[in-house]
Amino acid sequence: MRPMSRRKLLGKGAQAVLAGGVAFSGMPTLESRASAKSAPEAVDYYQKLGITPFINAAGTYTVLSASTMPDEVQAAIALAARQPVNLNELLEASGAYLAKKLRCEAALVTSGAAAALVVGTAACINMGNEQAVLGIPTDMAGLRNEVIVQKSHRYGYDHALRNCGIRFVEVETLEQYEQAFTERTVMAHFFNAGPGKISREDWVRVAHQHGTPCFNDAAADVPPISNLWNYTQMGFDLVTFSGGKGLRGPQCTGLLLGRKDLIEAARKNNSPNSNTIGRGLKVAKEEIVGLVAAVDWFLKQDDAAMEALCRERADRIAKQISAIPTVQTQVFIPEVANHVPHLLITYDQNRIKITGAEVMQKMREGKPRIELNPSTGGAPASAGLPGGPNTIVVGIWMLQAGKIWWLRSVCVQSYKKRPRRSGAGKRRSLLFTLSQFPERNLSEGNLRSMWEDYRQARGKR
Repeated sequence: MRPMSRRKLLGKGAQAVLAGGVAFSGMPTLESRASAKSAPEAVDYYQKLGITPFINAAGTYTVLSASTMPDEVQAAIALAARQPVNLNELLEASGAYLAKKLRCEAALVTSGAAAALVVGTAACINMGNEQAVLGIPTDMAGLRNEVIVQKSHRYGYDHALRNCGIRFVEVETLEQYEQAFTERTVMAHFFNAGPGKISREDWVRVAHQHGTPCFNDAAADVPPISNLWNYTQMGFDLVTFSGGKGLRGPQCTGLLLGRKDLIEAARKNNSPNSNTIGRGLKVAKEEIVGLVAAVDWFLKQDDAAMEALCRERADRIAKQISAIPTVQTQVFIPEVANHVPHLLITYDQNRIKITGAEVMQKMREGKPRIELNPSTGGAPASAGLPGGPNTIVVGIWMLQAGKIWWLRSVCVQSYKKRPRRSGAGKRRSLLFTLSQFPERNLSEGNLRSMWEDYRQARGKR
């Protein structure tokens, strides 16, 4: 056999590789084979794992898995899951698309609003300093790391900023704020739903006078829809929103919006870049596409229509319980965060001897399971949302259509001593249960019938 020259060998090899590539491209993939078959039946893994879903009468709280995604968002996610893409290319393209839609210089999809706080703060610290991207939070030598914040804006997400090696400088008045800037100041942080004496406009104005970027955490602050551009247009250099709350996108997504140079710096601190503070804050292709789809869906909505729908549902529930003695209802809309109608139910605890916290626990343990707003029976859970021991707070906006629920099971225990005809005292117990029923079953007549059945069973004619 004659020896083959290197040139011929390379030529033959190239032909083999090309032939192999053509052959491979013609082979049916696992995906195409699977699609040729009928779609597999979905397995209910909640049931398989022994997890009981609930009726969400609370709101978009993280621990309660936030919001549910519209059909078009779920469809976009399912389609995106079928093919691989380059994550950096997808992050860049989605950012450009979202920036145009949301009227800002640049945008980044993150793995939540808290993740946006991390990479946004990191961007302010190490923008233009490649070595600092690797060094924070343990090697802060030579880096500015003081973040000015109103004392009343210290909150449960401080740790997201502190992850970057910063220290907070607290202020309470505008005068203190103006005097707080030093050569170590790197950022001014604002909690959009927090109380305080310094307005958003003054916060931005003073920060920019000192050449300092200012960050606004507005995680739960849509609707209204216009908030998606109000704060960047107000002058905040960075703004974050949760993707899984009012936007109705995947729960583990967030939006970081703002200045182009800061967003680019945030990307350098973020996954999929290795050895960065944001490496563990990974956001998948399905979630990136899901949030883009959610923004598209949300921008098609109407603030007035969303509020009207929530009010109509709240009014329907309020009407069903209006016959219960001492019960009063009110529709309440928080000023900033979770700016949607909530139903507040109050009652006289001298007549209805149960606390709101006990009602919430009974709802949670009932069948079906129901979660009330965390403000129920206690301190406010959201900025501006009232609480109190005799207050039940119903979050309306995450209740699924066609399942407006109420009355037939709240467990309200009422004790009142009344003289019997024999002269002895007698205890009266009133038991309701909050349950999920089709709306047509909640007519006033049905409720009166339930009440009469109860009275007859207790001999209370």
